Amino acid sequence: QVQLVESGGGLVQAGGSLRLSCAASGRTFNRGLLGWFRQAPGKEREYVASITWAGGTTYYSDAVKGRFTISRDKVKKTGYLQMNSLKPEDTAVYTCADKAKAEGSYEFWGQGTQVTVSS
Repeated sequence: QVQLVESGGGLVQAGGSLRLSCAASGRTFNRGLLGWFRQAPGKEREYVASITWAGGTTYYSDAVKGRFTISRDKVKKTGYLQMNSLKPEDTAVYTCADKAKAEGSYEFWGQGTQVTVSS
């Protein structure tokens, strides 16, 4: 059973930066994808970014492209989301997710970490 634990959330002023971490366990992370999602109060969960465990190919939503950087360390089994130039509209609970195959839905989810950006 894959387990995911996020950390690194907090309160930051607009224009600031945060780095989220996602510690993964429960399988060999040499295939599939790690994704980051977020959900703001009263809104649906939104895709943020994803990365292939094997080759490190990255994907971003238009909302964060150029400001956020996703990465992963296969040895440490940890994913990261570096968030720069944060805006108040980035305020949300950020959750990482894992799937062992490129296609299909994410299978495992973390508990989430709160990111609050003040104006």
